[in-house]
Amino acid sequence: MKWIQKSIVMTMTLAIFSLLVLQPWNQPYAAAAVKSNGVSEKPLTFVLVHGAWADASFWDETATELRKLGHTVYAPEYAGHGGDTQTNVTHEQITKSVVDFINQKNLGDIVLLAHSFGGSVIQKVAEQVPNRIKRLVFLDAFVPLDGQSVADQFPAPMLQAFEQLRAASGNDTIMLPFSLFRNNFVNTASLAEAQALYKKVKPEPAGPSFQKLDLKKFYSLDIPKSYLYLTEDTVLPQGPYGFHPTQSSHLGQFRYIEGTGDHMTNFHTQPKMIAEKIVMAGRD
Repeated sequence: MKWIQKSIVMTMTLAIFSLLVLQPWNQPYAAAAVKSNGVSEKPLTFVLVHGAWADASFWDETATELRKLGHTVYAPEYAGHGGDTQTNVTHEQITKSVVDFINQKNLGDIVLLAHSFGGSVIQKVAEQVPNRIKRLVFLDAFVPLDGQSVADQFPAPMLQAFEQLRAASGNDTIMLPFSLFRNNFVNTASLAEAQALYKKVKPEPAGPSFQKLDLKKFYSLDIPKSYLYLTEDTVLPQGPYGFHPTQSSHLGQFRYIEGTGDHMTNFHTQPKMIAEKIVMAGRD
């Protein structure tokens, strides 16, 4: 009986010893496991390319969150946007803006990410600086096939509406009516948020979206690719024209990452979430 009591005491003592002494030693390993399984792995260098009806400031909040996670972030501006008010720019000029930025800063091993119209831009950028790119990430982005334009990805009613807005502009631009912006670009936003975001919208040079692109070289490149899809995005209607799986399928083999959000709102209202998804799409 005494032997049993002594055995119970020893067992309880060992258990308490494990809790009080061994557990603190295990904590760093637990923390390391969380770090390796979470979004903060080794630091990455991101080059973020915005889409239409936006400028480089579109990325401000997201870039801040990416930097908090320890990553390096660049957001180049391109021709016809930001401080450049010319409206007769070409797709080639836009591409050159990003290529020149990457070359001038001598960037390498980059994760080149694009949103929306920017998808067609990073396709052409990749053709010119493939050795500087670690991975391409398309975030609710257009991925035209060889010989196509971004406008070729639009459903007929959308294409017709944009052609009418282009013709009526007088300077070959397209300005989004608020109703279209509110219902399709920022559909998850409150009315106040939508109105605030709409103040940043400027007429978009129309020409680059309608240019047919020679993408033979792009589709021959062996660069890893990811597609990040936000499930509430209704800029393209769900179905045969949707960002995923229609646009994403043009990439062939790719990593698929999914998040919640519409086309523009969450980059400003939930940048931490967007940043974490971007890292998931860009990491090794």
